[in-house]
Amino acid sequence: MSGHYDVSSAMGFVERPEPNFGRFALDVGASTQGSYAFILDGQLPAYWDGWRLGLTLSLIRGNRLGYYGQGNDAPFDSDSLTGRSHFYQVARTTGGARATVQRRIVGRLRALVGGTIDHTDFRELPGGSVFQRDRASGTITDEEDPFTDAVGRVGLVFDSRDLEADPHGGIFAEALVGWGRGYTRTTAGVRAYVHPLRRLIIAARLGGESMTGAPPLSAQMTMESSEGSFVAMGGRRSLRGYHDARFVGPGKLLGSVEARYGLMWAPRVLEVKLFAFYDVGRVFGPGESVQLTTEGLHAAWGGGVALAMMRNTLVTLVVGKGTEGTEVTFATSWSY
Repeated sequence: MSGHYDVSSAMGFVERPEPNFGRFALDVGASTQGSYAFILDGQLPAYWDGWRLGLTLSLIRGNRLGYYGQGNDAPFDSDSLTGRSHFYQVARTTGGARATVQRRIVGRLRALVGGTIDHTDFRELPGGSVFQRDRASGTITDEEDPFTDAVGRVGLVFDSRDLEADPHGGIFAEALVGWGRGYTRTTAGVRAYVHPLRRLIIAARLGGESMTGAPPLSAQMTMESSEGSFVAMGGRRSLRGYHDARFVGPGKLLGSVEARYGLMWAPRVLEVKLFAFYDVGRVFGPGESVQLTTEGLHAAWGGGVALAMMRNTLVTLVVGKGTEGTEVTFATSWSY
């Protein structure tokens, strides 16, 4: 069960990449398995020329979040689920606030300053689990669960996409540095969109992240972006075809390529696209340096259908296949 309400300042027929001048949205939802979400989000991407402002307040509980252990080789054994349906699951509750200010420097290049305050609490599920085992062994310490974090971040963002919600062409690149409680996070990524044929769009991305110090489990389970952090490695924003947070570590490497073909093609009015993708990614453990490599990569492939209307409405249905099964997701944005 879920609900959504928003109010926005539309751009009309102005040719700009932003979806609107400003938007405030409220999303609430709950599931029969005990998960819930309350998100109040305000974004002003073009209200003042040269400035972008964002503020998000959230309270989210994932009552069936994946936890398979830590490291790139964390195993999965379906036999372990016999009599223990929550063996690879944990409940996670996170509440906090995130603020971001971006200022255009020159052309499509922007400077970013932001901060986050959040509190994360994990809860063991009944019947025995990998999380329970790691808690007992000290792999997960009392200092990191529960954990209250205060993060400051700065960065540079280059964005030449023709339309942010559903790009047909352009480059999006970012470099961010964040300082949390006892750790530093450095993130870099680039996405490219090309339009070689009238109805065909090719999208690709490459991203990496390194964390030094003593990052808590809650921080290791996410990857940073100027658009907001997301669960990684695994899930619809990273390795489609694997469960959320399938692989956990302080270092991350992620790559994807995707072909999007328009079945119905009235650009910026109505587009129905079929798409196919191939994702690869891995995590690096404490003390390992993050580097471009083909070793240890986990792969997922799949496809789906997307419906785009006007400049700011997008709906996607995605089916992803990894080595451990199939994941189906419904979302209101592209994976990247």
